[in-house]
Amino acid sequence: MSEALTVTVMCGGPSEEREISLRSGRAVVQALRSLNYKVFELDPADPDWTLPEGTDVVFLALHGTYGEDGEVQRRLEELGVPYTGSGPEASRIGFDKLETKRRCEAAGLPTPPYAVLPLETRSWPSGWEPPVVLKPIVQGSSIGLRFVNRPEELPEAMAESGRFGCPMLMEAFVRGREMTVGILDDRPLPITEVRPRDGRYDYDHKYTPGGAEYLCPAPLPPETARRVQEAALGVFRAVGARDFARVDIMLAEDGTPYVLEINTLPGMTELSLLPKAAAQAGYSFAELCRKMVEMAWARRKR
Repeated sequence: MSEALTVTVMCGGPSEEREISLRSGRAVVQALRSLNYKVFELDPADPDWTLPEGTDVVFLALHGTYGEDGEVQRRLEELGVPYTGSGPEASRIGFDKLETKRRCEAAGLPTPPYAVLPLETRSWPSGWEPPVVLKPIVQGSSIGLRFVNRPEELPEAMAESGRFGCPMLMEAFVRGREMTVGILDDRPLPITEVRPRDGRYDYDHKYTPGGAEYLCPAPLPPETARRVQEAALGVFRAVGARDFARVDIMLAEDGTPYVLEINTLPGMTELSLLPKAAAQAGYSFAELCRKMVEMAWARRKR
């Protein structure tokens, strides 16, 4: 019986998203214990962490650096312990927004036009018109995200977003409707439309109750929904992800689904979007957690 497995839930860690990760971890621990799994918790803030004895599967509830970037996955591969989610290389690619865009382009998937800005950039790049979106190339979803509406706003935005120490990705702002698509067991879940209260879906809106309205399933014509799901599944495959992920897409006014990014370890909190979509597909939160554990355990048995 899968319930006889011992699962270690890794959450917390050293990233900017530590507090969100701890919330994800608490929710997962509670769900797995309700299913009679034996559950340990492990916070890998200390780089010399060791797994509790008897761990059969690791449930990764980590977000951001040392969670989504492939490093903890590489360590678990060395230990020979199965874990939830994508492997080291797919995690690394998915965490790198520039590399993800390159994979989208190679696969023929629409993604907004972009440029890479060095940290020292303070002048407006030639050939670009505002508004644009700034993102650190290697940080968690929404961390350091800034909307720039006028050229004179760029220096302050670069200084704020550049504090993460990596080059910035500048994207053309796509006018349209924001969609997110959960992938579970390599299949797309019902689409969620995100409607932020003041029109901009940043970190604060994402993790503040009432900061956005979520419509799942999104009110879309069937053909449009199919294109959005195909784009999400396309980037999932392009980066080599497995088991589950969440893909953010901007549905432009002309109906084009532009891939923004992929999150290979999406949130598992009470506000998280993958559990919302899974619920529409018939999975309770506990059943979703069980499914993730079982997919990881199946790799060990193979």
